[in-house]
Amino acid sequence: METTQAVRALSALAQGSRLSIFRLLVQAGPRGMAAGTIGEKLGLPPATLSFHLAGLTRAGIADSRQEGRFVIYSANFRNMNLLVEFLTENCCGGKSCEISLGGKNEEAPRTRRRA
Repeated sequence: METTQAVRALSALAQGSRLSIFRLLVQAGPRGMAAGTIGEKLGLPPATLSFHLAGLTRAGIADSRQEGRFVIYSANFRNMNLLVEFLTENCCGGKSCEISLGGKNEEAPRTRRRA
């Protein structure tokens, strides 16, 4: 994946509604989900939903197809995986990425999110 493609995908995901839509599409798997169902599940009006779906599609991380009178959207898993590979390329300089706390492999402490 090229840097410009990665930036486009990350920019598309850097908005709450689009991130929620994408996560819902990932959960739906390759079968995807009808646009109306996405809107219902997330409480998004049709015009807003269309705007966000178009942004995800332009960024290459969602695809659409016509099935009868429905438009079905699905996550583009190939591009999603390429983005993850791009972000983690040369991770930790080839060394283990496990965090070691006091010589034990434990989860790093979590920080509290601000509201």
